[in-house]
Amino acid sequence: MNNSEHFDNLIDPLLRYLGNHEMLIELTALAGIAIVTWFGVRRLRRGLSEVAGWHDSLTGSDWNRLVLPASMLPLVLISRLLIGHWQSVHLFNLAVPLLLSFLAIQSCFFILRRVLKPTRMLHAVERLVSWLIWGVFALYLAGYLDEVIHALDSIGFDIGKQHLSIYTVLTGLLSLAATLVLALWLAHVIEHRVIGSMPLSGNIRLALTKLARSVLVLLAVLIALPLVGIDITVLSVFGGALGVGLGLGLQKIAANYVSGFTLLLDQSVRIGDMVEVGPHYGEVKEIATRYTVIRSLNGSESIVPNETMITTPVINHSLTDKENLILLAVQVAYSSDLERVREIMLDIARRHERVLDTHEPILRLKNFGDNGIDLELAVWITDPEQGEANLRSDLNWEIWTVFKREGIEIPYPQRVIHHASPQV
Repeated sequence: MNNSEHFDNLIDPLLRYLGNHEMLIELTALAGIAIVTWFGVRRLRRGLSEVAGWHDSLTGSDWNRLVLPASMLPLVLISRLLIGHWQSVHLFNLAVPLLLSFLAIQSCFFILRRVLKPTRMLHAVERLVSWLIWGVFALYLAGYLDEVIHALDSIGFDIGKQHLSIYTVLTGLLSLAATLVLALWLAHVIEHRVIGSMPLSGNIRLALTKLARSVLVLLAVLIALPLVGIDITVLSVFGGALGVGLGLGLQKIAANYVSGFTLLLDQSVRIGDMVEVGPHYGEVKEIATRYTVIRSLNGSESIVPNETMITTPVINHSLTDKENLILLAVQVAYSSDLERVREIMLDIARRHERVLDTHEPILRLKNFGDNGIDLELAVWITDPEQGEANLRSDLNWEIWTVFKREGIEIPYPQRVIHHASPQV
């Protein structure tokens, strides 16, 4: 018995089967299954769309490429079993792996498009998966799959009790990739369907999402390794080495990861808050497991380690509420009518669209300076994400224009020099 007898050649019997009345019976059965399944899937989709609260996450192409072949497969298997009692079923034997291959390819595409962003790399991965599955299918049809597996498995070496070959490495990589992609897809489903429906704050939802993704990825690795014959007890040695690494040089990275979850859980900093961390001021755009992204008002983004967000003072301009006080310093000459200056500046502040009506603007007389009287205009805003520069500029422009029209002087530094006459 040669190796090719494990996977029989499906092409030769089918070619000898052409024109036989039994083949017409199989063709009729397959056509009937396809028509019945198509109408059934179409009616199921229409019925679900009429159910209140039903959210169809599948597109029309997903129904045709996933639900339709998945529904046909059990019917084809049952029909092959029944018809096989009376005649040969070469066409059904070909239809089953064909449906399985098509379903495997479309399932991979479906998961990848929901886990990864649509990029050129994603299209390359999809093509690679498609070629790989169809290549295995072609070898299976020709009856050479067992020989190829045997050839790949013969190229390798033994490490202790573990036999490593090209075949085991390839199956290990494929198993790990499949379980990781499946884990990320499950995390995506949990994030949008389970956690997204809970009445939780943004930070708690994000923390649960990251925790679910980490746990599922860890489970995927633990499941994939035994599938290829790797004993997971060897990970204890790796865990000890990792502990030594954390103690020697990776404690900063570990501290950033722990700080990331701390930020998400204590909600002292949330996505969308306007914060000031040292020289960095802007809106929190992302809280990742290792860093926090702060987008400044000029569009630049600062990547701040999470440990810095925990161990250094952070000024949050929108922690409890978004109302912020803005102070504007103005100096007028001693000869100015302060009551008129007060009336003008308060009127300018009240007329600006960003200044709150609920907090009355205040004009304070701070002190009497060397060159003039120092005043301070206090106004409140509720949109710190828009920044202060434009507001200050608008108020200064209006104050300058009105002061110039009213003849109110804004002094500049000057010195009075008294020249003493020489004594005779």
